[in-house]
Amino acid sequence: MGNCIVGSNPISSANFFLTFLSMRFLYPILFLFLFFGAFAQEKTDIVKPVDSLYREDQFYVNITYNQLQNFKGLSQTKFSPGFCFGVLRDMPINKSRTFAIATGLGYSLNIYDNNLKVSNGVNSSSNNYSFLATANYNKNQFILQYLDLPIEIRWRTSTPSDHQFWRIYTGFKVSYLISDRYSFENGDENNFIQSNPDFNKIVYGTYLTVGWNTWNLYAYYGLNPVFKSGEMNSEKINTTSFNIGLQFYIL
Repeated sequence: MGNCIVGSNPISSANFFLTFLSMRFLYPILFLFLFFGAFAQEKTDIVKPVDSLYREDQFYVNITYNQLQNFKGLSQTKFSPGFCFGVLRDMPINKSRTFAIATGLGYSLNIYDNNLKVSNGVNSSSNNYSFLATANYNKNQFILQYLDLPIEIRWRTSTPSDHQFWRIYTGFKVSYLISDRYSFENGDENNFIQSNPDFNKIVYGTYLTVGWNTWNLYAYYGLNPVFKSGEMNSEKINTTSFNIGLQFYIL
Protein backbone atom coordinates (compact mmCIF):
# COMPACT_ATOMS: atom_id res chain seq x y z
CA MET A 1 0.00 0.00 0.00
CA GLY A 2 1.20 3.40 -0.80
CA ASN A 3 1.00 6.25 1.57
CA CYS A 4 -1.40 9.10 0.58
CA ILE A 5 -0.43 12.59 1.68
CA VAL A 6 -3.17 15.20 1.59
CA GLY A 7 -1.86 18.77 1.19
CA SER A 8 -3.35 22.17 0.33
CA ASN A 9 -2.86 23.90 -3.01
CA PRO A 10 -0.98 27.19 -2.49
CA ILE A 11 -2.63 28.87 -5.49
CA SER A 12 -6.14 27.96 -4.34
CA SER A 13 -5.40 29.31 -0.86
CA ALA A 14 -4.17 32.62 -2.30
CA ASN A 15 -7.25 32.99 -4.48
CA PHE A 16 -9.51 32.37 -1.52
CA PHE A 17 -7.64 34.94 0.56
CA LEU A 18 -7.93 37.61 -2.15
CA THR A 19 -11.59 36.87 -2.62
CA PHE A 20 -12.17 37.22 1.11
CA LEU A 21 -10.34 40.55 1.19
CA SER A 22 -12.33 41.88 -1.74
CA MET A 23 -15.60 40.96 -0.10
CA ARG A 24 -14.55 42.21 3.33
CA PHE A 25 -12.90 45.51 2.38
CA LEU A 26 -13.11 46.41 -1.30
CA TYR A 27 -16.87 46.38 -1.58
CA PRO A 28 -17.39 48.72 1.38
CA ILE A 29 -14.71 51.06 0.04
CA LEU A 30 -16.32 51.03 -3.39
CA PHE A 31 -19.65 51.76 -1.79
CA LEU A 32 -18.19 54.78 0.05
CA PHE A 33 -16.68 56.16 -3.14
CA LEU A 34 -20.02 55.85 -4.92
CA PHE A 35 -21.84 57.48 -2.01
CA PHE A 36 -19.54 60.47 -1.71
CA GLY A 37 -19.36 60.83 -5.46
CA ALA A 38 -23.12 61.04 -5.64
CA PHE A 39 -23.18 63.48 -2.72
CA ALA A 40 -20.55 65.67 -4.35
CA GLN A 41 -22.49 65.65 -7.61
CA GLU A 42 -25.61 66.62 -5.74
CA LYS A 43 -23.77 69.54 -4.06
CA THR A 44 -22.37 70.66 -7.41
CA ASP A 45 -25.78 70.67 -9.00
CA ILE A 46 -27.16 73.02 -6.33
CA VAL A 47 -27.39 76.56 -7.73
CA LYS A 48 -27.74 79.45 -5.34
CA PRO A 49 -31.01 81.24 -6.10
CA VAL A 50 -30.85 84.81 -7.38
CA ASP A 51 -31.79 87.38 -4.75
CA SER A 52 -34.33 89.53 -6.56
CA LEU A 53 -34.83 91.66 -3.43
CA TYR A 54 -31.18 92.62 -2.98
CA ARG A 55 -30.05 95.90 -1.42
CA GLU A 56 -26.84 97.77 -2.24
CA ASP A 57 -24.20 99.87 -0.47
CA GLN A 58 -25.49 99.81 3.09
CA PHE A 59 -22.19 100.66 4.83
CA TYR A 60 -19.85 103.45 3.72
CA VAL A 61 -16.46 104.96 4.51
CA ASN A 62 -14.95 108.09 3.00
CA ILE A 63 -11.65 109.95 3.19
CA THR A 64 -11.60 113.61 2.18
CA TYR A 65 -9.57 116.78 1.85
CA ASN A 66 -11.33 119.59 3.77
CA GLN A 67 -11.33 123.30 3.12
CA LEU A 68 -13.01 126.28 4.78
CA GLN A 69 -14.11 128.85 2.21
CA ASN A 70 -16.13 132.03 1.59
CA PHE A 71 -14.22 134.21 4.07
CA LYS A 72 -11.69 136.70 2.73
CA GLY A 73 -8.15 136.17 4.00
CA LEU A 74 -8.75 132.63 5.27
CA SER A 75 -6.41 130.05 3.73
CA GLN A 76 -5.33 126.47 4.27
CA THR A 77 -1.81 125.99 5.63
CA LYS A 78 -1.50 122.19 5.61
CA PHE A 79 -3.34 119.17 4.27
CA SER A 80 -6.65 119.05 6.14
CA PRO A 81 -8.04 115.50 6.26
CA GLY A 82 -11.51 114.20 6.96
CA PHE A 83 -12.86 110.77 7.79
CA CYS A 84 -16.43 109.53 7.82
CA PHE A 85 -18.27 106.21 8.17
CA GLY A 86 -21.85 105.11 8.66
CA VAL A 87 -24.75 102.90 7.69
CA LEU A 88 -27.52 103.56 5.17
CA ARG A 89 -30.80 101.73 4.64
CA ASP A 90 -31.16 101.09 0.92
CA MET A 91 -34.81 101.22 -0.23
CA PRO A 92 -35.31 100.48 -3.96
CA ILE A 93 -38.26 102.25 -5.56
CA ASN A 94 -38.52 100.52 -8.96
CA LYS A 95 -38.90 96.90 -10.03
CA SER A 96 -35.38 96.55 -11.44
CA ARG A 97 -33.99 98.13 -8.25
CA THR A 98 -31.77 100.57 -10.16
CA PHE A 99 -33.36 103.54 -8.39
CA ALA A 100 -33.46 103.80 -4.60
CA ILE A 101 -33.73 106.09 -1.62
CA ALA A 102 -31.37 105.67 1.32
CA THR A 103 -31.18 107.19 4.78
CA GLY A 104 -29.13 106.36 7.84
CA LEU A 105 -26.67 107.50 10.49
CA GLY A 106 -22.96 108.33 10.34
CA TYR A 107 -19.96 109.85 12.10
CA SER A 108 -17.61 112.50 10.71
CA LEU A 109 -14.21 113.74 11.84
CA ASN A 110 -13.12 116.95 10.10
CA ILE A 111 -9.75 118.63 10.60
CA TYR A 112 -9.03 122.13 9.29
CA ASP A 113 -5.45 123.47 9.27
CA ASN A 114 -5.61 127.18 8.43
CA ASN A 115 -4.38 130.66 9.34
CA LEU A 116 -7.34 131.64 11.57
CA LYS A 117 -6.09 132.03 15.15
CA VAL A 118 -8.43 131.91 18.17
CA SER A 119 -7.57 133.37 21.56
CA ASN A 120 -9.57 133.79 24.77
CA GLY A 121 -11.12 137.17 25.35
CA VAL A 122 -11.57 139.08 28.59
CA ASN A 123 -12.48 136.73 31.46
CA SER A 124 -12.68 133.92 28.89
CA SER A 125 -16.28 134.95 28.14
CA SER A 126 -15.61 135.42 24.45
CA ASN A 127 -13.06 134.52 21.82
CA ASN A 128 -10.94 136.78 19.64
CA TYR A 129 -10.10 135.89 16.04
CA SER A 130 -7.20 137.02 13.90
CA PHE A 131 -5.13 135.87 10.94
CA LEU A 132 -1.62 134.62 11.58
CA ALA A 133 0.89 136.92 9.92
CA THR A 134 3.33 134.13 9.04
CA ALA A 135 3.30 130.35 8.70
CA ASN A 136 6.10 130.03 11.26
CA TYR A 137 4.22 127.93 13.82
CA ASN A 138 3.84 124.25 14.60
CA LYS A 139 0.07 123.82 14.66
CA ASN A 140 -3.08 125.84 14.13
CA GLN A 141 -6.12 123.65 13.58
CA PHE A 142 -9.77 122.95 14.31
CA ILE A 143 -10.92 119.39 15.01
CA LEU A 144 -14.68 118.95 14.65
CA GLN A 145 -16.66 115.76 15.22
CA TYR A 146 -20.24 115.31 14.00
CA LEU A 147 -23.12 112.88 14.01
CA ASP A 148 -24.52 112.76 10.47
CA LEU A 149 -28.06 112.18 9.21
CA PRO A 150 -27.84 111.64 5.44
CA ILE A 151 -30.66 111.06 2.97
CA GLU A 152 -29.96 110.40 -0.68
CA ILE A 153 -31.40 109.47 -4.05
CA ARG A 154 -29.58 106.63 -5.81
CA TRP A 155 -29.16 105.46 -9.39
CA ARG A 156 -27.01 102.43 -10.26
CA THR A 157 -26.62 99.76 -12.96
CA SER A 158 -26.55 96.81 -10.56
CA THR A 159 -28.37 93.52 -11.18
CA PRO A 160 -29.20 90.62 -8.82
CA SER A 161 -26.15 88.69 -10.08
CA ASP A 162 -23.66 91.50 -10.82
CA HIS A 163 -22.50 93.79 -8.03
CA GLN A 164 -19.86 95.67 -10.01
CA PHE A 165 -21.70 98.66 -11.40
CA TRP A 166 -21.81 102.39 -12.07
CA ARG A 167 -23.45 104.58 -9.46
CA ILE A 168 -24.57 108.19 -9.06
CA TYR A 169 -25.80 109.06 -5.59
CA THR A 170 -26.81 112.58 -4.56
CA GLY A 171 -28.06 113.63 -1.18
CA PHE A 172 -28.53 116.05 1.67
CA LYS A 173 -26.80 115.71 5.04
CA VAL A 174 -27.57 117.29 8.41
CA SER A 175 -24.72 117.12 10.94
CA TYR A 176 -24.80 117.72 14.70
CA LEU A 177 -21.59 118.89 16.38
CA ILE A 178 -20.67 116.58 19.26
CA SER A 179 -17.10 117.75 19.93
CA ASP A 180 -14.85 120.65 18.90
CA ARG A 181 -11.24 121.48 19.73
CA TYR A 182 -8.91 124.26 18.65
CA SER A 183 -5.13 123.82 19.00
CA PHE A 184 -2.33 126.34 18.52
CA GLU A 185 1.28 125.41 19.19
CA ASN A 186 4.33 127.57 18.59
CA GLY A 187 7.28 126.98 20.88
CA ASP A 188 6.34 128.14 24.37
CA GLU A 189 2.90 129.37 23.32
CA ASN A 190 0.23 126.69 23.46
CA ASN A 191 -3.47 127.46 23.28
CA PHE A 192 -6.30 124.92 23.48
CA ILE A 193 -10.01 125.77 23.36
CA GLN A 194 -12.81 123.23 23.61
CA SER A 195 -16.59 123.59 23.39
CA ASN A 196 -16.37 126.90 21.57
CA PRO A 197 -19.89 128.43 21.63
CA ASP A 198 -19.19 130.27 18.39
CA PHE A 199 -19.48 127.07 16.35
CA ASN A 200 -22.79 126.13 14.80
CA LYS A 201 -24.21 123.07 16.50
CA ILE A 202 -26.05 122.08 13.33
CA VAL A 203 -24.59 122.30 9.83
CA TYR A 204 -26.03 120.94 6.62
CA GLY A 205 -25.11 120.59 2.99
CA THR A 206 -25.44 118.63 -0.22
CA TYR A 207 -23.17 115.89 -1.52
CA LEU A 208 -22.54 113.78 -4.61
CA THR A 209 -20.96 110.35 -5.08
CA VAL A 210 -20.03 109.12 -8.56
CA GLY A 211 -18.05 106.02 -9.42
CA TRP A 212 -17.61 102.46 -10.59
CA ASN A 213 -17.37 99.44 -8.29
CA THR A 214 -14.84 100.21 -5.50
CA TRP A 215 -13.67 103.66 -6.56
CA ASN A 216 -16.07 106.57 -6.09
CA LEU A 217 -15.47 110.31 -6.09
CA TYR A 218 -17.17 112.14 -3.24
CA ALA A 219 -17.84 115.87 -2.80
CA TYR A 220 -19.69 117.76 -0.06
CA TYR A 221 -20.66 121.44 -0.12
CA GLY A 222 -21.82 123.11 3.11
CA LEU A 223 -24.88 125.33 2.83
CA ASN A 224 -24.64 127.11 6.20
CA PRO A 225 -21.64 128.53 8.09
CA VAL A 226 -19.41 126.45 10.36
CA PHE A 227 -19.32 129.43 12.76
CA LYS A 228 -22.49 130.82 14.29
CA SER A 229 -21.32 133.98 16.04
CA GLY A 230 -17.57 134.47 15.63
CA GLU A 231 -16.44 137.86 14.28
CA MET A 232 -13.18 139.40 13.17
CA ASN A 233 -12.88 143.18 12.68
CA SER A 234 -16.67 143.45 13.07
CA GLU A 235 -17.17 141.03 10.20
CA LYS A 236 -18.93 137.72 10.80
CA ILE A 237 -16.85 134.62 10.02
CA ASN A 238 -19.28 133.35 7.43
CA THR A 239 -17.19 130.39 6.28
CA THR A 240 -18.55 127.10 4.93
CA SER A 241 -16.96 123.70 4.41
CA PHE A 242 -16.05 122.04 1.12
CA ASN A 243 -14.85 118.41 1.27
CA ILE A 244 -13.68 116.27 -1.64
CA GLY A 245 -12.25 112.76 -1.67
CA LEU A 246 -13.06 109.06 -2.12
CA GLN A 247 -15.98 107.01 -0.83
CA PHE A 248 -16.06 103.22 -0.41
CA TYR A 249 -19.10 100.99 0.08
CA ILE A 250 -19.47 97.66 1.85
CA LEU A 251 -22.44 95.37 1.15
